[in-house]
Amino acid sequence: MGITFDDFYNSSPLIALVTFGLLTLILEGMGKDKPVSSYWMSLLGVAVSLVLSFFHLGGGVPVFGGMLFQGGFAGYCNLIFLSSALLTIVLSRGYLERMEYHRGEFYILIIFATAGMMLMAGALNLITIFLGIELMSVPLYVLAGFMRKKERANEAALKYFLLGAFATGFLLYGIALIYGASGTTDLLQIKAAIPQVSHNPLFLIGCGMLIVAFSFKVAAVPFHMWAPDVYEGAPTTVTGFMSTAAKAAAFATFLLVFVRMFEIAGTSLSQVIAVIAAASMIIGNVTAVAQSSVKRMLAYSSVAHAGYMLSGIAAANSEGETGILFYLLVYSFMNIGAFGIVSWIEQQDDKKLSFDDYAGLGERRPAVAALMSVFMFSLAGIPPFAGFFGKYYVFLAAVKADFTWLAIIGVMTSLISVYYYLRLVVLMYFRDGEADIDKPVPLAAMVAVVVAAVLVLALGIYPSLVVEITRGFFRI
Repeated sequence: MGITFDDFYNSSPLIALVTFGLLTLILEGMGKDKPVSSYWMSLLGVAVSLVLSFFHLGGGVPVFGGMLFQGGFAGYCNLIFLSSALLTIVLSRGYLERMEYHRGEFYILIIFATAGMMLMAGALNLITIFLGIELMSVPLYVLAGFMRKKERANEAALKYFLLGAFATGFLLYGIALIYGASGTTDLLQIKAAIPQVSHNPLFLIGCGMLIVAFSFKVAAVPFHMWAPDVYEGAPTTVTGFMSTAAKAAAFATFLLVFVRMFEIAGTSLSQVIAVIAAASMIIGNVTAVAQSSVKRMLAYSSVAHAGYMLSGIAAANSEGETGILFYLLVYSFMNIGAFGIVSWIEQQDDKKLSFDDYAGLGERRPAVAALMSVFMFSLAGIPPFAGFFGKYYVFLAAVKADFTWLAIIGVMTSLISVYYYLRLVVLMYFRDGEADIDKPVPLAAMVAVVVAAVLVLALGIYPSLVVEITRGFFRI
């Protein structure tokens, strides 16, 4: 159980990120209002951790006495979290300066939230999952209300905090019940004991509580009601970060616990998750149609995408695992890119956030409109963009697991989503309006969104680049 040098080496991406986070905190405390220094330090820390994650992408190993698993699946998820954090940091500087809320602590909170996500994806113990979720959630509560003089921001932070605390209660009680049934919180030991405990009511109730807690984190119906208000009130770049990186972390934990460890394929738990997936797809897409705010539309869209990915969890087969891992990557680029553009058009006091405010953007800012169109087409699942293959893989997994009805619901609700995604494209290109960006977009922010768009297109043309890498990640 002793800690060795190999433990530190294999955990170097996480250790590097936390180290840079602490250095940024010290730097911020040494001087008065130095957000630019914090920006560069946090950017460097995320970039270093991202490079180290690439080196550890191959085979994974348990570290720190079997509490964590680094490399492999965890390494792949780290790439998603760190890429989302990097794009968010780059997009946030110009946005916060325009909104007059540029503070160095913003970047520190992003770093520690990302560290929590990395703990979640590499967890081999239920206690580690709890620590990771809390380390992720507390900075996100603060970030949601970062623009503290705005009434909507305060409302968003309070709702997120209160409902998040409620979900944490379910998580802890679920862990306690699973411990009571199995006698351990070690996931590998629980996996070995599944034949003995799988029909234990205590274990099943504990699993149900974990499903509630994780469903809250991924904003799945009926635990989604916080998402529209929080996404609308939070700073736009934070909304993009929450809807991608935080969702990816929750899905990584969902996948690891229920598919690989608890082996729910063909059980009543998979049926429960399938019902939650169907409800999320239906309610998310139908409600998004009625929205007049682009941020609220993307919030309900996020609920629908949680439903698509839960189809892969319910299927609990190898196709579902591959589909979710691919989906999480491309969804991160799609959504952060879309929210990045929304942040360029948005003005102070929540102005320029409605659909009508995008009318005529294709004429005044053709490059920006083209980028937004790429993200909208991909979110709608139109080939050859990457979003199409994300949906294809999870629906294929559902069919192979005899959840054909779930795949049919997914396809039908995807058709509904085409309406509200393409509605924005139609307004940009085929309606007269005054849509424009009032201040120049920083070059770094423009490059970040262009890179996201290129990756969305490239992964749509060559999805096998990612799919082949992820196939062997779960051999623990």
